[in-house]
Amino acid sequence: MPMSLEEYRVAQTFMVLKMQQQSTNEAEGVEVLENKGFEDDVYGKGQYTSKLYRLQSKAPSWLTTLAPKDALIMQEESWNAYPRCKTGVQRCLLFIFLLLLEFICPYFAKLSVTIETIHLEDNGKSENVHGLNKEQLAARQVEFIDITMPTTDYWSYAVGNGNFDFSTFKSEKTGRGPLLEGWQENCNPVMTAYKLVTIKAPYWGFGGKLEQALLAGERALFVESHRNCFGWIDEWYGMTVEQLSELEEQGDCLLNQKISKPLLLTDTEDHESKFTDNSQTHLQQGVKT
Repeated sequence: MPMSLEEYRVAQTFMVLKMQQQSTNEAEGVEVLENKGFEDDVYGKGQYTSKLYRLQSKAPSWLTTLAPKDALIMQEESWNAYPRCKTGVQRCLLFIFLLLLEFICPYFAKLSVTIETIHLEDNGKSENVHGLNKEQLAARQVEFIDITMPTTDYWSYAVGNGNFDFSTFKSEKTGRGPLLEGWQENCNPVMTAYKLVTIKAPYWGFGGKLEQALLAGERALFVESHRNCFGWIDEWYGMTVEQLSELEEQGDCLLNQKISKPLLLTDTEDHESKFTDNSQTHLQQGVKT
């Protein structure tokens, strides 16, 4: 990614907020169950979120014939810790961001998808950043994702596919871009998200097909979300974490309102107005920076 780790934290939060709003309506989308701080011995301090994803229209036809409508609801639990800092060789700061996502589907009790992410300030050449053992390394398949190359399969259509052409794109606020072939070697700043996806689908007859579908879906989501992170840079650049936290809290309420779930607020119209006004204010402030 053509940005620093500090910028990526803002970009990712902004991207998640915007994509959730775009994909949620009365019938399906994202419902936020819980969003709170956490602290433990493994990840330290971070943010815990629990969400429900209603995915009826996103699932391929072969899966909808096997599962009832309610089976296409997935629960996501996320432990997001920012940041873990270390000092590396040549006095370079090594930032490690850990993001653990677990998906649980009530109808497929044995199905699990775990995504562990480590973000490093490099151009994607670090080896075994997740510390896998020999057996895990032998089973691992490595795939490189370049945000300049959008996907065109079924899942990219289901997830959504932006119209960014990074070969001509240039950020007005930062001057970054265009991204031409081999941009990772010459880009400054630059960072990489190393994602370890583990899928368990022990179902006779269609488990393998389900695993491949989930992998393809995750890949399409990784591509589109990270393309949006950079494509929307002039919208989020200059925003602070505090501003985004406020928008995130308000956005969670609006998501639940869209999907016909009760809010914790007593005046939803006033809250929606505040969210809209604050969004415009923060974005305008960002443009001036």
